[in-house]
Parts: sequence; structure tokens; C-alpha cells
Amino acid sequence: MSQLFMVATPIGNMEDMTYRAVRILNEVDCIACEDTRQTVKLLNHYGIKKQLLSCRAANEKQSAPGLVKMLLEGKTMAYVSDAGTPGLSDPGKILVREARDAGIEVTPVPGASAFSALVSICGFPSKTVTFEGFLSPKKGKRKKRLSQLLERDEAFVLYESPFRIVKLLEDLCELNPEANVLLGREITKKFEEICEDSAQNLFADWEKRSTIKGEIALLVSGGTGKND
Repeated sequence: MSQLFMVATPIGNMEDMTYRAVRILNEVDCIACEDTRQTVKLLNHYGIKKQLLSCRAANEKQSAPGLVKMLLEGKTMAYVSDAGTPGLSDPGKILVREARDAGIEVTPVPGASAFSALVSICGFPSKTVTFEGFLSPKKGKRKKRLSQLLERDEAFVLYESPFRIVKLLEDLCELNPEANVLLGREITKKFEEICEDSAQNLFADWEKRSTIKGEIALLVSGGTGKND
């Protein structure tokens, strides 16, 4: 019976791979992935040898029909992004939609996610957390969306690259310098860094850094502190 498994993979620490995820990757007929070079490293770590099929953001629309055809022919397939949970600021959405429209069973294999990891340690009293992911790299669009998110007075999670994090913190500082920000860099990795402060203080700290490395996630509360 054809089946597509959306498999979460570690966001840094290889020990965060679940037993179930390893078993599924061993059992499926083939694995579609965001980047074959990254997935090979994961599979080699666990001694898994499988046919790899490219399905990245740039070619997902073109590659999804072929993958669905394989599934309809009776293949079982797993999909993995480079790190974390597919479809969450990662490719996978188009493949899932086309597979489901074709009547193929799609099964989640949950695991690591920078979003859930950060929320789990935030301690914010808000019952609602919005996942926004990456904002536009264009300052005007980025700042406009930040303003909209802050006006909702609910916590929200952003992802950002090390090359734009200072610009993002500057925008936050200009819009609401007292907004509480929990920032995670290199989450689960050797040089993991977790810091919490006002947007103003974080911007003052991070703009002084000569080098910033690693992917970053931020949980922003529009209030003036953790206990608002």
C-alpha cells in the first residue's frame, strides 16, 4: 500500500532523532529530500542506505507529480527537509497536498522543531502563539509585518538568518523597544545560545558582535516583560 511519511529530523543534535523516524527511514522504499547532500549525512550516521530523490523549494512544484506517480505505483516514501519538521518554513507542503489529492495516505512522524523547542522554554503566560517563520528580507515589508504582529498583543515566533538578525532586532527596537524577546541561536547544537531581554537591550548587544553564526529563532511578546 502506498504511503507518504513526513519525517522530522534533528535541528542540530543527532540524538534528537526518534526511534520511530529511524525505523521509518529504514523501511520505506525511497526517501525524497530537500538536499541530498544533507540527507546523506543523516543516513550515514544511522547506517541507512536508500534511494534519494530531490524535492527542494526551487523544484517542488515540478518534482511533486513524479513523486506522487511513484506513490500511486505502490511505493512507500519518506520526505525529510534539511533539519526539523517538513512544511514548517521548509519544503513539503506541495508534495503533501498533491499526495492527499491523489488519495495517498500521508502520515506525520513528529520530532524536532526550533518552533516547539523555543515555545517549550518561553514561560510566557500567553495562550496564543503565532508562528510567522521568516519575514521578508525587504525592510519596508518586514517592518510592516512586525508592526501588525505587535499590534495583536500575542506572542509570535520568527526565524532569521545570522546575516539579518541585527536588522530584525533594530526594527523590533524601533517599533517596541520594551517588547520581551526570547532568542535561541544554534538550538540543540554545541554552541547553543539562549538569551531573553527587551528588544532594545538585545539590539544593543547584538549590533556589537563582529561575527554571528547559526540559524536563529525568536519568540516575541508584545508586552513590556514576562509577567505582563
